[in-house]
Amino acid sequence: MFSFGQHLTEANTHLVHLEDLSFEGSKRVQEAVNFLEELLQMLSGNASGKINTTVKWDGAPAIVCGINPENKKFFVGSKSVFNKTPKINYSLADIRKNHGTKGVAKKLATALKYLPKLGIKGIYQGDMMFGPGDIKSKTIDGIKYITFTPNTITYAVPLNGILGKRIVSAKMGIIFHTEYTGKDMKSLSASFSPKTKILRKTKDVWFDDASYKDASGNATLTSNETEKLNKTIKGIKRKLNSVSSFLDVLKGDTKLVRQLNIFVNAQIRKGESSLSSAEFVKWMNDKMQGEIDALKSEAGKERKELARKETMDYIKSKSKEMNSLFSLHSALSEAKMFLIRKLEQIKNMDSFIQTPTGFKVTKPEGFVAVDKLSNKAVKLVDRLEFSRANFNAPKNWIKG
Repeated sequence: MFSFGQHLTEANTHLVHLEDLSFEGSKRVQEAVNFLEELLQMLSGNASGKINTTVKWDGAPAIVCGINPENKKFFVGSKSVFNKTPKINYSLADIRKNHGTKGVAKKLATALKYLPKLGIKGIYQGDMMFGPGDIKSKTIDGIKYITFTPNTITYAVPLNGILGKRIVSAKMGIIFHTEYTGKDMKSLSASFSPKTKILRKTKDVWFDDASYKDASGNATLTSNETEKLNKTIKGIKRKLNSVSSFLDVLKGDTKLVRQLNIFVNAQIRKGESSLSSAEFVKWMNDKMQGEIDALKSEAGKERKELARKETMDYIKSKSKEMNSLFSLHSALSEAKMFLIRKLEQIKNMDSFIQTPTGFKVTKPEGFVAVDKLSNKAVKLVDRLEFSRANFNAPKNWIKG
């Protein structure tokens, strides 16, 4: 399990995209390869049980709730429960004090009212899917749905189905993905396999865990698909061997690694997937030049110009290694997308993204692969489709 501190940095703050492990050293890339191999085995029907796959639900805000082991009192909170100065709410007065009265405060008030009915003994974290007033009735492509849009994706359930009736009767919905245990709040350990089956059923709360369920077997790889993915993974291993020394040097340059991650996200925002040393050099040079132009003092500009030249000279001198790095990143992404397309064949709920001209069918936000032994996890997300939409979409809730 993660310790409290590890969970903050590796899980709660953000999960790493599988392909971005290429910026974190050769050992982390080997972890990515291990994930790919285990997922391949799982989808080939030969699962070892080492990997647990969960579905990423596009809920918001994050809700942390349960019994504080220090005082045995039920609480709710957002991710700010994990702040250096925690915001833990036992009452509506606490919510008003810590979060105000709008946005996330309203969601937390709903959670405080209804989640105690589940009989939670420990501490759980989940994504809120809907609260009072969030359920809408819509007709999409001639089908009558009840819908809710907690963040970017609109989830839709047939109005007259069993699940639809269950959701309509609920006051709130939540998907749990993490469970915490510990003697006090500072020493909590996290597990990505929350025990939701032991929770009490109540008509006021629709809840589920995020585990990937393929009862139909529709996502099983064919022999040809297995062979193709095996070939891709072998290619990744060769690329890793050729660039591992550079990766281990690069991971120590935290500033450059941060810029590489920003560069990748910038490309995704533009809807571009290509990555190369030449593109990175241009992007980095433009970014640093913009920072220089924004400075007022000549001394400041001179210092920044010196830093720009030093950075550009280094990146250009490592052009070959950078291109090998981006090639590895691309190969990891290719293998990830292959697996995502198979995982997407199982749909428990219809999902759409609203556009100016109506609703467009979309896939799930993505998936999370969790190593049961180390409890390390990676994101499997179609970044060009979902991450780009998430970057650019307006939010209908406020963080707090």
